[in-house]
Amino acid sequence: MCQEQRGFTLWFTGLPCSGKSAVADRVAEVLRAHNLKVERLDGDVVRQSLCRDLGFSKKDRDENIRRVAFVAKLLTRNGVAVLTSFISPYREIRDEARREIGEFIEVYVKCPLEVCMSRDVKGMYQKAIRGEIKEFTGISDPYEEPVNPELVLETDRESLEESARKVLDYLKKSGYLDDHVHL
Repeated sequence: MCQEQRGFTLWFTGLPCSGKSAVADRVAEVLRAHNLKVERLDGDVVRQSLCRDLGFSKKDRDENIRRVAFVAKLLTRNGVAVLTSFISPYREIRDEARREIGEFIEVYVKCPLEVCMSRDVKGMYQKAIRGEIKEFTGISDPYEEPVNPELVLETDRESLEESARKVLDYLKKSGYLDDHVHL
């Protein structure tokens, strides 16, 4: 690479099972194939390490996002492409993360609730409907859609490759990636 890599954070947000992790993983794979510095911060993984002391109340969810935003900020300012995949259901804390990180690209992974439920191999939605899981986003807890995300992916209408291509095209158009980066 001729020039130093410009750091940024792609913040994938959406309902559980909307496709956040799948798209983020695919984009990360492409970026790594082009020898870029990439880190993936995924909700399930972060909750097992950095945030294992937190539950799912609004206060704990906000703290989870604050911790992730801090880590993403450090990586971003050191020239790393950070790809996060968190439900992050509340607009206010996503906006706080945007201010904290700076080079923040909100990617709304939009998918109808019914489709998300049909993709749920762990049965979490059904458990939430039965009341076995409290404060479950989309069922007993709200999801506040982004107002002005940089990107909207409609994973019920787009293939994984189409969604990943939209992200890469945005990154090129915005000057984060060179034109030689492709699927």
